[in-house]
Formats: sequence, C-alpha cells, structure tokens
Amino acid sequence: MILETLVDYYETLVKSGIISRSGYCKARVSHALNLSREGKLIGVIPLTKEVSRGKQTIETPQSLEVPKQVIRTVGIKSNFLCDNAGYVLGISNKDRPERIHQCFEAFKKLHHDILNEVDSTPARAILCFLDEWEPCSAGECTALADDLQAITSGANIIFYISGMGFAQEDVEICRAWEKYISEAEKSSVMRCLVTGREEPIARLHPSIKGVKGGQPTGTAIVSFNDRAYESYGREKQQGLNAPVSEYAAFAYTTVLNYLLSDRDHRQTYGDTTVVYWAEKPESIYRDLFAYILDPVPKEKSEKEAGEEVIADRKTEKLMSDTFKRLMEGRPVAEGADEGIDLNTKFYILGLSPNAARLSIRFFLQDSFGRILENQRNHYLALDIERSPGDFRYLPLWKLMLETVSPNSRDKASSPLLTGAVLRAILSDGPYPEALFNSVMLRVKAEHNVNHGKAAIIKAYLIKNKQKKYKEVLTVSLNEQINRTGYILGRLFAVLEKAQQDANPGINAKIKDRYFTSACATPANVFPILLRLAGHHTAKAKYGYISERRIQDLLDKLDVENNPYPAHLNLPDQGVFVLGYYQQTKANYIKTDKEEVKDGD
Repeated sequence: MILETLVDYYETLVKSGIISRSGYCKARVSHALNLSREGKLIGVIPLTKEVSRGKQTIETPQSLEVPKQVIRTVGIKSNFLCDNAGYVLGISNKDRPERIHQCFEAFKKLHHDILNEVDSTPARAILCFLDEWEPCSAGECTALADDLQAITSGANIIFYISGMGFAQEDVEICRAWEKYISEAEKSSVMRCLVTGREEPIARLHPSIKGVKGGQPTGTAIVSFNDRAYESYGREKQQGLNAPVSEYAAFAYTTVLNYLLSDRDHRQTYGDTTVVYWAEKPESIYRDLFAYILDPVPKEKSEKEAGEEVIADRKTEKLMSDTFKRLMEGRPVAEGADEGIDLNTKFYILGLSPNAARLSIRFFLQDSFGRILENQRNHYLALDIERSPGDFRYLPLWKLMLETVSPNSRDKASSPLLTGAVLRAILSDGPYPEALFNSVMLRVKAEHNVNHGKAAIIKAYLIKNKQKKYKEVLTVSLNEQINRTGYILGRLFAVLEKAQQDANPGINAKIKDRYFTSACATPANVFPILLRLAGHHTAKAKYGYISERRIQDLLDKLDVENNPYPAHLNLPDQGVFVLGYYQQTKANYIKTDKEEVKDGD
C-alpha cells in the first residue's frame, strides 16, 4: 500500500513536470556546447542564473532534466549527454592528461553505442563533433576562448543543436537512451507486487536519503541481506523474494527522496521523520497541513531557534486565516487563492532509522478534511485558560518539552513517545498513557503547573477518560463541579493564596513542601494545611476573603461525613492538578475585583 501510493504520487509529479521520469534525473548544468547541424562547435551558451544570497548576487547553475547519471567512485564511468569538461571535451584544469584522455574516450564510446543507429539530426551532430574534436587543440579554439576557465572548473555541460534545442529533448535520442538502459539491466521478468504488471524486477532498490539518524549514503526500505529473510528457492536473489519492478523501485525511491529533500514536505519529531503529501500536486494542502502542525509564527517558533528562517508572509497569513476558520468551525476553503477540496486523499508517512533499514513508524491516509478535523479536535482538547504570554495553540514540539526536566542538558523528549503522540493527533485516537504519566511526574518533581502541563492533562482526560471526568474538562474554572479531586485541587490553590497574602514574597510556599502529598494522599496533608491556614487568614489584611472561600469548598467536600480520601488514583490526581491550575488562574482575577469592592 505504501509503495503503491508513492508510485501514484510519482506519476502525478511527473505529469506536472516537478520531478524526472524514469531513466532521467535533475542535474545542475552551467554551460551548453552550441553545435551546428553538421557537428561544428559554434560557441558556448551560459546556463547559470543570478540568485540573491543576503546582500550578494551570485551565479548558480540551472537544474535541468538529463539522462540518469551514474554513481562514480574511483573508476571511469561516463554519463550520457551531460558531464564535466573532462568527459565531454577531454580537457581539465588538473594535470592528469592520461586519465582525462580515457574519460573522453569513454564518453565518445558510450555515445556511439547509443546513437549509432539513431536517424536524428541532433544525434548525428553530436557523433560528428565527438569524432572530429581534438582535446589537445582546445586552447586554440576561438569558440571556447571566453569560457574555457569556467567550463573546466568541474561544471556539467550539455549539448545544444542550433535551431533545434537541447539534445536531451530530442525524441529519437530519448528513445535510444531508454532502449539502452532497459537492455543493459537484463533483469528477471516477474509480476510486480506494486504495479501488477509483468516487468523486469529490481534486485536492489535505490537508497533513501534524508531520514534523521539514517546512513549518510542512504538507507533501504526493502532489502534482503541474509539467508534467513529469503524465500524458499530464492536464495541469494535478494529483490526477487518480494518482486518490485525496476520502474516501481525507481518511482517510489525518487519521489520519497524528493519529499525528504523538500523542507515543505518534511518535519522531524524525535527520531521520526514525517513526510506528507496529497494526491493532488497543489501546494495549498502541504502548506496548510504543515502550518496546523506548528501554528506558531516563525519569528516566535522555538523549534527553529538559531536557524535563519525566511518566512513567506503572504503564505503565512493565508495559512493563519485558514487555520482560524478551521478552529471556529467555518469552511476552510473561504478566501483561499487556490481551491481546497476536502475530499482529496492525504497521506502521512513516519520513518525512523533501524540498523541498515528504515522502519515504518506509521502510515496514515484519509481525506484532507478528516485530517484537518482530527487536528482541530486535538487543539480543542488542549484548550484551557492561559496567561497572555502563552501560546494559544500548542504545537507538538512545545508539548513534548513539558515531559523533559528543565534542568536536563538534553532537551529532547523520548522519540518513541513523540512518535506515538503524533500518531494519536493525526488519527484522532487516544493519547499514549506515557504522555500523561510523564507530565504528572514532572508536575510532582517541579511542584509547578504551567499552561502546557495543564493542557496535556485536560486533553488526555478528554480523549482517554471522557465518560468519567467529562464535567471537569472545561476551559476555565467550573465552580459547580463537586468531584472530590477537583475540589481538593481548588482548595490547595486557595490555601496557597492565603499564605501568600499573609507573607508577601515568601520563598518557601506550601506548594514546595506539600503539593505532591496533597495530590496523592490528601488525608495525610489537608488537616495540617487547614491548621496553617487559620494563622495565615488571621494575619492577612483581607484574610476573611480566603476564609470564606475555604469554607465554601469544605462545604462541598462535606468533610464531617465524607473525610478526605486516603489516596487518589492517577487520573484523579490529574483532576486535582486541573482544579489547582484553574483556581490559581481565578484567584488573581477575583482578588482584584473583591479588593476594589472592599476598599470602597
């Protein structure tokens, strides 16, 4: 299924001219030799273009589609129609004349092998030029005089036939090249598991590059490198154990390498590299999906701190407006310059390195509208009262920071946990238990509940425990809730406020000493805290306000008939934390109003 969707997307991109077709690749080309139809060198055509790099403007080669190039190590291997001056002209600025001569002869032989039987003017012109060209006289050639130093610097050179165009665009030459590579491969013909057609089978698949933690030279998704993994009767036949045609292998690896090399199609979370694409090539789908994964303006994004980020402000505003409509429940396609079809299939692939291969962490496919709805549900579940400086919508990288100790040198969260949380977000499934456990562990260790931790606890209870705790899962304080854990959390916040009113600027708060115990074993702690509260309210200027709040909460608990529970289970401890957080936020708002009223 994964390979099939990648091959389909490859064919979509080929039709759009975005990536190269089978047997071809993109190469950076600096010059073209301008040949007459008789094969005479007329001159050199520069193919560089000006690109701005900061305050400077530099000349860079163009990226053109050329016949697929070989992988060179130390041997002499010639490319077809596109190569450096050592192969094309037999000249170089390095003092290795014997090797350069061998390179030119290999280039000439390859072109004769492919083009000898081709009835095409460009083909005859190229062969005639190669047969008549004398590398030793290149320094005397007036057609090369102005560009000799530039073309011998290692840049790629192609052929241009005067009045007819580039050689690699000639139909007859392309047919000859495709016939040559199909005959050279001499692979076994079997039924391809991806295309379903009888085709030559790839024994080895091209490598995938760009996955975080993978081999620099590339890693395979499909490979058989040990007898234990081979099918009966397929010993040492590698790719024939799971027959994938050479076309399909080229297609899925080409498009996957394209996605991994494009920052707009790729994001990394933990050890998981996530690539995503829609069945349609329009950029609006990938841009909107990427923005919703990280809805933070680039200048505020901590994930990209230290990197130079050049944001497209027009695109970012479009994404921001579309995201706002999504969160408000309005049609997302309103106001978009490009049409958004919510029924378009969208695919998300998570890859991580695993020894010599790539591991498929997850593969999700759904309509684009459903993917957006799943992300919207995630942000709605996280929605909780916040301070003015907090992110309104918490991206995944920000959430995962809440599971890491602030004193840790390594701020990276668990890669397995990050991948599991991402999958839960995109599939609208329950969050992993480890996320909730990690956040509760940090709360107890730090004795601090910030916006991110409270949001995670609320979202976890909504997705995983909604039936039991539905009434406490509100954005802000709900004074009508009578659940014990929630009331105890609120009570702790009120007791802490009473201490602060009595001792402004105090360093050792009750939170630092009693929070963890109050959360887990309330019966052991709250009687002590209530005795302390009597001293605090008597000392504070407006202590009677705290006394009234404490009494109201004790009435809800009905302490005389239903004592504090000896233990709270972990979900109830999460409810305690939510009660504490929301009451803390409400304390300061209400105090300001009540103090003004009392002062009058």
